[in-house]
Amino acid sequence: MSMHSTQLRRHLRAWLARHGTTARAAPWAIALWDQALDLYARPGVASVCLTLQDQTMVDVCELLWACWLQRHGLTPDEGAPRHLAPIRAWQAEITRPLRAQRRGLKQLALTDPRVAELRDTLKRAELLAERECLRRLADLATVGHAIRPLTEDDLPLDERLVRAGLLQKKMQVSALQTLETQLDPLSADG
Repeated sequence: MSMHSTQLRRHLRAWLARHGTTARAAPWAIALWDQALDLYARPGVASVCLTLQDQTMVDVCELLWACWLQRHGLTPDEGAPRHLAPIRAWQAEITRPLRAQRRGLKQLALTDPRVAELRDTLKRAELLAERECLRRLADLATVGHAIRPLTEDDLPLDERLVRAGLLQKKMQVSALQTLETQLDPLSADG
């Protein structure tokens, strides 16, 4: 089940108001995954994400989650680092090693079909690990942990991510601004 982004925003806010922090709802993970894939496929987004990932160790899944929250009028709150710790551990222990193994086989895979098959398997495993990461990030929104509604007083997304420690350098902020231009604004009624 996937919701239109306006429906998702309205439903998420109503659900959080009704249930607080004690219930769970799986459709958010699907919505985050779908929207992350859509955003990642837009012009310039993949290269910005990979540059940030490779040069500064920014977690692309966490960055896409922050963009997803932004699109729905939400933002990570002050308690986010505590709630993100297990997800960050997942990325460090599972996703990054798969990525390193896949990348390490790149040259061999060009000339050896068996190694190419192994590399493709690692690529699928890496993608599944990232999908699991995004599911866990969506679960934070589902239970109302690590998020809060955006207010008129909130800084722009790039500045909030700098303050949260996700981005640090001017180049990173410039890259995020490129990414941010690809976000679809939601209608005011959503």
